[in-house]
Amino acid sequence: MSSLSLAVRDSTTMLRRNLLHARRYPSLTLNLLLTPIMLLLLFVYIFGGAMSAGIGGGGRSAYIAYLVPGLLLMTIGSTTIGTAVSVSTDMNEGIIARFRTMAIHRGSVLIGHVIGSVIQSVASVILVGAVALAIGFRSTDATPLEWLAALALLTLFALALTWIAVAMGMVSPNAEAASNNAMPLIVLPLISSAFVPIEAMPGWFQPIAQYQPFTPAIETLRGLLLGSEIGHNGWLAIAWCLALTALGYLWSASTFNRDPR
Repeated sequence: MSSLSLAVRDSTTMLRRNLLHARRYPSLTLNLLLTPIMLLLLFVYIFGGAMSAGIGGGGRSAYIAYLVPGLLLMTIGSTTIGTAVSVSTDMNEGIIARFRTMAIHRGSVLIGHVIGSVIQSVASVILVGAVALAIGFRSTDATPLEWLAALALLTLFALALTWIAVAMGMVSPNAEAASNNAMPLIVLPLISSAFVPIEAMPGWFQPIAQYQPFTPAIETLRGLLLGSEIGHNGWLAIAWCLALTALGYLWSASTFNRDPR
């Protein structure tokens, strides 16, 4: 059997292990998933009427359309926190040390976590999207190709954040620290264009919201799903995803190779 076949076989085994673990202990995933759903309901039904004034009016229905792309990306950030906790738990309970002694492909341990997390993130996005459709979100102008492009962007973003979360989990001394270290993955969407336009923010705060990975991805999703102008945001979103993926992979691989645990 070739080395590629061994890598695929071992990665598939690790993926199955992580998915089974998530199915047997769903509480963490559900708790993290509730955050974007509660924010969606809160901002639509409590603040929707007032917040719509910041986007030029249109009432609650207009604000739902504006809000959903940001909440979909926030869902990915929330889900990947569970990945950081899971990786940290494996590192500190000796599972990774046991895998090191086995005749398996070394990279399969990380690959299993990453693919499992991406699958969970996409499933979470679909669930939040279904809730958004149920409360009035519509994307009548988007073509099937634009829907596919939106899904591809969400998947690529999930891959990028997952590699960062894996690295954070590996360098954390325990699960609680991993959860805290990965908290920026939820905080960054809160200070992006997810809830209000950048132009409505204070002048000193606008660069913080503009020059971060979530804002161009959110604006690209809005362009694909709602027909707004994408401009240079599409290329910026892809560049951020590729850069974060490379950073997370190199960080995770170097930590995994040198960590004695």
